[in-house]
Amino acid sequence: MNHSENVDQDVVLQARTMLLGSGRPSLAREVQAYRVLARVSPASYLPKLARALVSYGYEVGPAGMEPRLALHAEAADAARRIDADEPNRADVLCGVLDSYRRTLLTVGRRAEAFAASEEMAGAGRLAFARGHVRNPGYGAGPLATMLAEEGRHGEAADIRGRGIASSPPETDFSTAVERAAELDAAGRHEEALEVFTELVDLTRGATEAQATAMVNLVWELVHRSGMFEAVGRREEAGADRQEALRILARLAESGEPSRRSGAVATWSTLFALSGRAAEPAASREAPMPPLGADFIDWSPDTRESYLGAIPVLEARVAELTGSGLLSEAVEAHRRLVRRSAVLHQQRSYRIEEPLRPLFDEGVALARRVPGAPETLARALTDRAMFLAAADRHGEAHADFAEAVALRGEATRTPIVTRT
Repeated sequence: MNHSENVDQDVVLQARTMLLGSGRPSLAREVQAYRVLARVSPASYLPKLARALVSYGYEVGPAGMEPRLALHAEAADAARRIDADEPNRADVLCGVLDSYRRTLLTVGRRAEAFAASEEMAGAGRLAFARGHVRNPGYGAGPLATMLAEEGRHGEAADIRGRGIASSPPETDFSTAVERAAELDAAGRHEEALEVFTELVDLTRGATEAQATAMVNLVWELVHRSGMFEAVGRREEAGADRQEALRILARLAESGEPSRRSGAVATWSTLFALSGRAAEPAASREAPMPPLGADFIDWSPDTRESYLGAIPVLEARVAELTGSGLLSEAVEAHRRLVRRSAVLHQQRSYRIEEPLRPLFDEGVALARRVPGAPETLARALTDRAMFLAAADRHGEAHADFAEAVALRGEATRTPIVTRT
C-alpha cells in the first residue's frame, strides 16, 4: 500500500506534534495520532497503529470486554491493510491476530477465533513463500493448538511438524512434547516415540555436558516408559525406569552436578499429559486442553474448564472414598492432583506446601486398594516425580524404588555416581 489519502494537513501536523512532544502520550492519544498518520503514510504507521490498538484494548479491558474486542478487531483490520510486500507484515499480523483470537475466546466466540488462527497460518505460509520468514510453520502454532483442543490431533501433529527442516522439534522441549503428544493422541504411536526419543537422547547428552539439570532427564525417561507400556514394549519401559532410578540414586547421594535446576514447568507439563487417557475425548462442541502444550498456550475456555473442575473433583473423591469405592476414588483423585499441579505451578514455583498433602493422600488411598500393585506403583511414581521437582531427591528415590519393585523390576544397581 503506497498511496496516501487526502487528509487535512493541519490534522496531520497535530498528530505528528502529539507524538513528538515531550513525554509519551497516553495510549488513547497515541492511537488517535496513528489513525490519522496511517491514512497518509500507511507503510510507516499501520504497524504502529495495529500494535497500539492491541495495547489500548488491554488497557480498557476493565471497562468490559466489548471495548477490548472492538479495538482488537480494529487492530486486526489495520494489520491486514499492511502491504503483502512489507517484510514485517507477518510478524505484525500474526501478533495482532493472536491477541484478537484470545479476546474472541474470552467472550466465547470460538468459531471466529478459529478463523483468526487459520488466517495466521495463511499469513505465515505467504510470508515463507516470499522469503520474509525462515520457518514454514510460522504463525501456525495457535491453529495447531485449537485443532488439538477440538480433537483433531492428526492435523495438529502435521502442523507441528512443518517447521522440522528449519527448526527441528527435537531440539526444543516444548515443540517436541507438543508434537509427540498429538501424534500419540492421533494413534501414531511409533512416530510419537521417535520424536520423544530424540528429545530424551538430546537431554541425556545435555546432562552429561552439565548443560541441563539431571532431573529433566528423569521426568522424560519416566514419561517415555509410559509411552512404551502403552504399546506393549515393556522391556524398554523397564529399561527407562531403571535408568531413571539410577539417576535419582545419584541425585539422592550428591545432588545436581551442575548449578542448573529442573524446570518445574517440565514436570507439570508431562504430569498433566500422563493422564490424558482418563480425560473425555475432545470435540469442537466440547474442547479440551491441548495436553502437552505449555499452559500459557491453552485457550482461555479450555483452561477455565480444566481448572474449574477442581472443586467438583474434590467433592467426587470424598464421595467415592466415603462409599468405599476406592479404585474409582484413586482415579478421580489423580485427575484432581493433575489439575492442582497445573494450577499451583502457574501461581508459584513454591509447589511443595500446597501439593505435598495431595500426593501423600494419593499414595495413602492407593495403598488401601486391595490387590492392585500397579495402582500403588503409579501413585508412588507420581509422588516421586513431584518430590524430584521439589528437590526432595532422597524421598523421590525411595518412592520410585518402591514403585519399580512393585512392578517386578528389581533394582539392579544401588546408588551410583555416574549415569
